[in-house]
Amino acid sequence: MLIRVRAAGVNIADWAIMSGLPYVARPVYGLRKPKNGVRGTDLAGIVDAVGAGVTRFKPGDEVFGWGVGSFADYAVAAERALAVKPVNVSFEQAAAVPMAGSVALQAVRDHGKVKAGQKVLVNGASGGIGTFAVQIAKALGAEVTGVCSTRNVELVRSIGADHVIDYTKEDFTRSGQRYDFILDNVSNHSLTELRRALAPTGMLVPNGGAFSNRWFASAGRLIRGAVMFRFGSQRLGTFLVSQKYEDLVVLKDLVEARRVTPVMDRAYSLSETAQAMAHVGGGHTRGKIAITVSRPSIQAHA
Repeated sequence: MLIRVRAAGVNIADWAIMSGLPYVARPVYGLRKPKNGVRGTDLAGIVDAVGAGVTRFKPGDEVFGWGVGSFADYAVAAERALAVKPVNVSFEQAAAVPMAGSVALQAVRDHGKVKAGQKVLVNGASGGIGTFAVQIAKALGAEVTGVCSTRNVELVRSIGADHVIDYTKEDFTRSGQRYDFILDNVSNHSLTELRRALAPTGMLVPNGGAFSNRWFASAGRLIRGAVMFRFGSQRLGTFLVSQKYEDLVVLKDLVEARRVTPVMDRAYSLSETAQAMAHVGGGHTRGKIAITVSRPSIQAHA
């Protein structure tokens, strides 16, 4: 399928591949430079043309999902990698959903198996994945605690967190509170400290600090975690996000039901793609960054 891109979402993975990180992955992405010269996977746009085997979409349909080289006017995408765009959000907001929304959904629903009444903590609750995770956990009926910096406390509270911890003032691993599920998007605590905040049968998904080690990313930390969590009833959940059409549909339904709202930091124009990548690479994004290929239609979250 050929998609006329209206907006593209920017992920930390886009910045990492551009930067050649981690080094061990360069044989896959390119030894001296990326094999694909155009970055970007997440997109929202309009179907321009379809192949003979495509049955779900037709030219003119508004879609969102994953493509190849979405930081451009046009991108190609497989039929199974796209879903109908949510009708109640902009193209920029829709483009922010695929990767971050899928990571949050698969972490919270599939690996954490979060249920109504459980206590969930999201460390790094104001970032791209964190803002989705808070809302998805709330949609599943959990009691959600978000951890963020002082400037993001009201933002995290506004998206539904029951409790918000300012990490500059309080260390959640020393509060005595225990959580059934922790999604750690930051890695500013050791695995031992995080286990201290887990319920006896709780699960931790460590999703942060992916490029603190430029050679092996977070592999070393995950190996240590696998050894640590072999003993006792606490569990460690690790996974690579899967691009699933079914998950795009679930996310679309949550957005249209207003149970999940993509939180946007800001949108850059296509000519400002380098600035957008630098912004994401800086590691302090509030929600998501988008690139507007045609016209801007969002403003930063207050």
